[in-house]
Amino acid sequence: MADWQQLIQLGQQMQGRLSQMQTDLASQSIEVTAGGGMVRVRVDGRGRVRALTIDQGAFDGRDADLLSDLILGAIAEAQRRADEYAKAEAGRTPAVVPPAP
Repeated sequence: MADWQQLIQLGQQMQGRLSQMQTDLASQSIEVTAGGGMVRVRVDGRGRVRALTIDQGAFDGRDADLLSDLILGAIAEAQRRADEYAKAEAGRTPAVVPPAP
């Protein structure tokens, strides 16, 4: 019976750590620029886009396809960096190992 209780406690500890990690990731901010700073994207640590800024100069003499590519490229890079950050944070979370019987 004590083994089951230990497993339940370990599961609750792990759930608490994962919840804290999700909260920590949500509070992080990663910013990426593209097109020489004309497009700026900010994502949280989970990769969710929180802000997109387009410099007025990005519209001068450029077609919509180029601007779309800049925006998508910046978003993809920001999300990639957020994913790397999340994986690094997950790797720092200590594993919960049940004690040997």
